[in-house]
Amino acid sequence: MKKVLVIGSGGREHAIVYQLSRSKQVGQIFCAPGNAGIAQLAECVAIKDTEVEALLAFAKENEVDLCVVGPEAALNAGVADVFREAGIPVFGHSKAATQIEASKEFAKELMAKYNVPTAAYRSFANYEEAIAYVRERKTYPAVLKYDGLAAGKGVVIAQDEKEADETLRDMLVGEAFGKGKVVIEDFLQGSEFSFMAFVHHHRVYPMPLSQDHKRVFDGDKGPNTGGMGAYTPLPFISAEEEKWAQEHILQVVADAMVAEGKPLTGVLYGGLMKTKDGIKVIEFNARFGDPETEVVLPLMESDAYTVFHAIATGEALEAIAWRKQATVGVVMASCGYPGAYTKGVEINGVEDFDGLVLHMGTKRQEEKLLTNGGRVLMCIAHGEDVRHAQQKVYQEIDKIHCTNLFYRKDIAHWAL
Repeated sequence: MKKVLVIGSGGREHAIVYQLSRSKQVGQIFCAPGNAGIAQLAECVAIKDTEVEALLAFAKENEVDLCVVGPEAALNAGVADVFREAGIPVFGHSKAATQIEASKEFAKELMAKYNVPTAAYRSFANYEEAIAYVRERKTYPAVLKYDGLAAGKGVVIAQDEKEADETLRDMLVGEAFGKGKVVIEDFLQGSEFSFMAFVHHHRVYPMPLSQDHKRVFDGDKGPNTGGMGAYTPLPFISAEEEKWAQEHILQVVADAMVAEGKPLTGVLYGGLMKTKDGIKVIEFNARFGDPETEVVLPLMESDAYTVFHAIATGEALEAIAWRKQATVGVVMASCGYPGAYTKGVEINGVEDFDGLVLHMGTKRQEEKLLTNGGRVLMCIAHGEDVRHAQQKVYQEIDKIHCTNLFYRKDIAHWAL
């Protein structure tokens, strides 16, 4: 039986662990550092996801057969590189390939070079030059993106010059996310969606399309978050449009990364938009999306170990099988999120939920389940269509009780 090490601690990693736990090939799962929900399926290890040498030492000592890397920070720290050098199969991109997410400028330059449809842009390292460009173009909304990893919070859609100025000062002068550039893009209008695929070099295996809800409040109001919920499938993308996006965006980018000497070995996440001028790229991520993974991965019928190991090693896969079901997932978040929030508040009733509950930010203390993050739980239900899945998740979610959690009441409303 195989031993697997999953790196990360959120809902995405819980989904990965959950899927691997269903494989008949897997005998033991470790997760570093994991969370209270993951601990029910795996042995959690107190090593941070960016402690590269400690992770490698643990994998060697425990004779791990496969490592699956969840977070972008771990990939950008070079975890996959050191595991590969040590001869341990690893599902995750090299640090060089992770640039597709870690540098917005790199991604935009790649798309320009290989004719991948995206918004026009300019990048700036200097605040004065950036604000001068914004004032000169006089076009709003303006999309301002920090050129680096910002945990899903480095994008601001400025509605006027005042907001643009505040954002540029924050990113370039205040270095809110660290020292770096800002990419200023044209604003695209349309419906956003997430298209994830397993990729090994030139091989691209698509996953079901999904859509997440970034805004914190009902009606898509309030500040952006890491995602308040997600659903699949999408009624507004046809099979022909999906095929076009796979062939003209994901496959082209996979081939381009090989040509650039930075081949992909993991997940390519396309944040796409259906505009009046066709499908265009908003951004790329170098790993599973969170919360999209929590609604997509449980639908995989193929053996998870076989899939992850094949991507890690370059073995050819037959087409990956997926259940034809609708899934809706609702995030329960700490009050105050995405701003300041309290940790350590007790949660009850999770075991009463009829469906799948994946933990995003939890811990156990003296047998009590406590909140331990901004996004805390992802409550998931399946159904014959999106409406049935939505009805079920909202019927069940009220069984979970916590004085400091809230959730959106309209996840998947775009599909109805």
